[in-house]
Amino acid sequence: MVSESDHRKLHAEHTPEAVAERLSADHVPSYLRDFVYGGIDGCVTTFAIVAAAIGAGFSSGAILILGFANLLADGFSMAVSNYLATKAEGQLLHRARMEEETHVDVIPEGEREEIRLIFEQKGFEGELLDRVVDVITADRTLWIDTMLREERGLSLVQVSPWKAGWVTFAAFSAIGLIPILPFVAQYVMSLPDSPVQATSLMLTAVSFFAVGAMKSRYVAESWQRAGTETLLMGSIAAALAYIVGLLLRSFIAV
Repeated sequence: MVSESDHRKLHAEHTPEAVAERLSADHVPSYLRDFVYGGIDGCVTTFAIVAAAIGAGFSSGAILILGFANLLADGFSMAVSNYLATKAEGQLLHRARMEEETHVDVIPEGEREEIRLIFEQKGFEGELLDRVVDVITADRTLWIDTMLREERGLSLVQVSPWKAGWVTFAAFSAIGLIPILPFVAQYVMSLPDSPVQATSLMLTAVSFFAVGAMKSRYVAESWQRAGTETLLMGSIAAALAYIVGLLLRSFIAV
């Protein structure tokens, strides 16, 4: 059920003026995927290393070295990978646009027929279909954009590869730092091992849940479900890492 206040808000958002303003505004690319991807992976991989090191019986100093090494090296690797992947998507769109421009120039009737078939499949017919085809093919940019979206299924909203890479690295570093913060405090204040390990576990669990819950603000999912799902996935990864460290510790001891 939609509440009365939500109903009024939706009505206000769909007045002719509001719709016209929204459609005329530039589409701002979202970097939520990059933040969630980097943040979750940073927390998972860093705590997995911490868990494996604890299982293997490493000292807090060794945990700090491994944690910070992972934080910088893996964070940079992820940022570069995301940069290259995002850049490749842009290059794919550019190549597809060039191909469609060539098709429109060389075989305009064939491309016009493709537009007709696309909108015929959407339920347009007769004079209305003819009118739609005429309007779209009269504007070269609209024509090509329509082919890119409808025929090739490509998004025309471009994401900056540099921003995507930096967002991934920043999220990875910021959230991935959380599991090793207690060990930094231990190094500075000479704290005992058990409370530090328990604190790292608690802070990491909260981080997992918080990142998942934050994601729910932008997707159709409850914050409880999103947070719990992320917490569960991170916990499984940490448990596997701890078991590996424990097994290797036993193996080496033998």
